[in-house]
This record gives sequence, structure tokens and C-alpha cells, in this order.
Amino acid sequence: MDFTFSEEQRAAVEAARAVFSDVAPDSAPSPALTPGAVAEDIDRRLWSELARTDLLGLTLSPDHGGAGLDPIALCLVLRESAKVLARVPLLESCAVAMAVQRYGGSALAAELLPLAGRGELILTVGANGRSGHDPAELAVAAVPYEENGESGEGGGSGASAGGSGWVLDGVQSAVPWAQAADWIAVPAHTAEDRPVLALVPRARDGVTLADQVSTSGERLAEVRLDGVRVTAHELIDAPGCWEWLRSLLTTGTCALALGLGERVLAMTAEYTGKREQFGFPVATFQAVAVQAADRYIDLRAMEATLWQAAWRISSDAGGPLPTAGDVAVAKIWASDGVRRVVQTAQHLHGGFGADTDYPLHRFHAWAKQIELSLGPAAAHEEALGDLLAAHPLS
Repeated sequence: MDFTFSEEQRAAVEAARAVFSDVAPDSAPSPALTPGAVAEDIDRRLWSELARTDLLGLTLSPDHGGAGLDPIALCLVLRESAKVLARVPLLESCAVAMAVQRYGGSALAAELLPLAGRGELILTVGANGRSGHDPAELAVAAVPYEENGESGEGGGSGASAGGSGWVLDGVQSAVPWAQAADWIAVPAHTAEDRPVLALVPRARDGVTLADQVSTSGERLAEVRLDGVRVTAHELIDAPGCWEWLRSLLTTGTCALALGLGERVLAMTAEYTGKREQFGFPVATFQAVAVQAADRYIDLRAMEATLWQAAWRISSDAGGPLPTAGDVAVAKIWASDGVRRVVQTAQHLHGGFGADTDYPLHRFHAWAKQIELSLGPAAAHEEALGDLLAAHPLS
């Protein structure tokens, strides 16, 4: 494997660094001091700047006004965004757009993707199901309906079953940035327990949102669907679509964990290099240096497993395990690694790390959110065990 990034990917990183260079991690009220959500909306100025520099269309094909890059490029940009705790749905909107481009019909792609690439339309996705523990697609039922309004039989697509669309019923909890989104991607299951992905306008009849608040202080939403109708072209029933999107979302979350961890370790190195005890910087003490070195090793492991997973998704390359195995390994390292990095940073900062005038506590809150998003390490260890049992390594 060659993890050398292409010239186009490196250019995307430079563009992202330029955009994020003036973003302050403490630009919103502190989650430690704010009851409820820290802000009502996303960072619209930053979203507009990402659109202006074509970073929102980075992974879309030129046919839709994009640059045609791969998920690795998206992960590189996400890595930079996490270093400043960027309050934008970059992962969710880009990942859903890529799924529509890869698996959706031409009509749906033409309707959504050019607008999404220009930042004029925001996409998000409900990936947590009702409780966050069961598969997300099981939380919503999709039933085909006929032109006369009656439900069709079986679990086939609306077109093949002679119907004109689908009816969705269920609940997706903890949907990120849902209040700011224009369309919500909703995984669902048919009567045959086949996963499908519906693209639902937030303002569609039967869709209601209830506010929830994340560990990081950002707004989430419980999205309830009560007899919501979607047309046949708004539902993607291509095999593997939801599994691919969930893998991309999980890998993108690993990129966020890596970027956040790198920024936190850099903050820790700067602080311990200036803080003196007994006339010497505390960074020169062996106990401090060893802890910092251990966290550096965590970050390098997080990086290697992230690019392995992103490469599998980007290339569709085969391997001894399905791509889901590499994604699980990456999320195990990301969840455990980012937790250890912020805990060590808090310890090495001493009391200063708890000062709400200093941004470290924000990184700690975001790290906990990222650690648990799309499953903690234990959930992915279980998934990896199932894959190893099903695909014994010779």
C-alpha cells in the first residue's frame, strides 16, 4: 500500500487549512457553561466559505460541478476541520451526496448534488436508529404505496411493485444538524428486511423534529416520521448503499478523531514546554515525556488504520476481510485513542485544563461525542469478532 497523497489531495488540504485558519475553537458559548445547545444554527459564514472554495463539492463528479476526488480527500479535509472544532455538517452532507452519486438515480442526483456542492442545500443523515444500539435501518419501516393510496404488498421497490412511492414510519434519534438541513437521509427496512435509504425533505408532511443536545453542546434532533410519503426516485434501494454510507460516515468520524487528537497533543506540547517546575519545563520530566510519547503512538496508529479504511472504501479493493473489518479496526483505534489523548492532555495541563477560558475542555467534550458516535470501541470489537468468525484468516 502507498499512502502518499496525490497532488489534488494535497491541494485540498492546503485549501482547507486556509479556510479554517481563522476559525476559533471557542467561537460559540462553552458547553460547560451553557444550558442546552451552544448555538441555534451551524456556522453559516464558514459554510459559505467552504462552498466558495469548492470544498463542499470536492468528492462530486465534474458532471455535478465537483472536483471528482475520493473519500480519502474528504477525510483529509475533515481532519483539518476537527482541529478547530468546525461547527458545520461537512461529513454528513458530503457523505450523503457521495452515496446519492454512487447509488442513486440520475433524477435524484440532478436534483440534489449541484445545489449541495454549492452549499445551497444541506444534507444530513440519521445513522443512530431509535436508541443508538440497534441497526439504524430497523428503526424505520418503508412500505410501498399504490397510486390509489393503498399500501402495496411485499418489500419490492415502488416501480417494480406497481406503486408510485413509499411510506415511512419510525424514529431516528440524535440526527446531527437536522434543524439546519434541507434533506435528511433516512435508512429504513422493507417488509423483506432489506435496507434502503430514503432522501426526505425536512419540511415534508409527517416529519417532526424534537430538539436533543449532544455531549459537545451541539444541536441534535429526534426525527419522527409518521406516514411520510417519498416518491420512488427519492428512495435508493440499490444493494449495499446503506452499508457503504455507514462505513463512510464511520471512517469520516475517525478522521475527525485524528484531527482533534493531533490538535490536542500540539496544545499539550506547547503548554508543557512553557510550564516550569523546579526551574525546568515540565516537558523535560520523564513522566511527562513518556505519557506524551504514548499518545503520539496512539495518533500514529489512528492515522494508519484511518487511511487503510479510507483506501478500502475509495478503491473497492479486496482483502482477507470485507471493508467493514478495516472500518471497525479504524473506529476501535479512533474511539480509544482520542479518549486517551484528551485524558492525558487534561492531566498534563493540571488545573489549567479545567479552565473554561481555555479551549481544552471543548476538545474534551467533542472527543467524547466522537468516541461514541456510530458506536464505541466495544461495539466495533464485537462487529470485528463477527467478521473474523465469518471469514477465518488462513
